[in-house]
Amino acid sequence: MATSERRTVGRREMLAVLGAGVGAVLAGCGSSTPTAPTTTSSTGDSSGTSGGVSTSSCAATAAETSGPYPDKLGMIGNAAFHRRDITEGKAGLPLTVVLTIVNVNNSCAAVGNATVEVWHCDAAGDYSEYAQPGFDGTGKTFLRGVQTTDASGQVTFTTIYPGWYSGRATHIHIEVFVNGSSVKTTQMAFPETATASVYATGVYASRGQNPTSNTSDNVFSDGTSTELAMLSGSATSGYTAALTIGVSV
Repeated sequence: MATSERRTVGRREMLAVLGAGVGAVLAGCGSSTPTAPTTTSSTGDSSGTSGGVSTSSCAATAAETSGPYPDKLGMIGNAAFHRRDITEGKAGLPLTVVLTIVNVNNSCAAVGNATVEVWHCDAAGDYSEYAQPGFDGTGKTFLRGVQTTDASGQVTFTTIYPGWYSGRATHIHIEVFVNGSSVKTTQMAFPETATASVYATGVYASRGQNPTSNTSDNVFSDGTSTELAMLSGSATSGYTAALTIGVSV
């Protein structure tokens, strides 16, 4: 569902990569929240379903645009949206998102009590809060939510595998706040082999495959080394997507 607004999604606002990418660890779908190492990097590429763990590093995650559909209702300040389950009944393949926030200024130590906001489109490529051609999401709040990291720097969201819209690779938006200030806005990328399998099934099948790859995407084209989700699970039962996000605090 191409729109002029979506085609003009801003290019990467800035690169904050200080070294090799910060990876994340596999977590079994439906299992307990994994404990991610603070100094790992993924060896996988944008087409695989897993990246493995390789050389030690402590790197800032790349910063990205929050547009074109960031929250405008003030969810950060509304306790109703501080929630684990953000599906609000939206149909799609179950996805558990596990994010670990670490401080690159302190040897990637876990950042507890950070506020993490996520948002993404549904299986049809539509966002809540905004009026879009063919869909009016005004006043709706699906697939958006906020949580506070625990002592291990982790939050977990229950959602669905995101769909796609014209001009963008499949992604989830993430913003991290510490002491009330935004310290990182970024996006989670997905392995394309897994995405292709998901889009061949269920509510995704009628739209077909996403024609925009990670490498041709205007946000991820310069690399996904610090943003590529580590997936476990399957396109039948659902996935867990894990990512470590390096911030400077």
